Amino acid sequence: MTIQLNGRTVDLPVEVMTIHDLLKQYQLEHRIVIVELNQEIVDKSMYTTIPILDGDRVEMIHFVGGG
Repeated sequence: MTIQLNGRTVDLPVEVMTIHDLLKQYQLEHRIVIVELNQEIVDKSMYTTIPILDGDRVEMIHFVGGG
């Protein structure tokens, strides 16, 4: 499946089927992340149930600490 991730075309492995799977693929599942799917912010409680489909546009923003 091919999606747009943060403005880039990305081919995903077949095991990536949900937002949670996508976060796990990028090792972000334990971080604070805001996910926008097709221009709508997705509630964190829905990450395991909302599917990612071919052609979807996903934006992920994660926070990095520092000073």
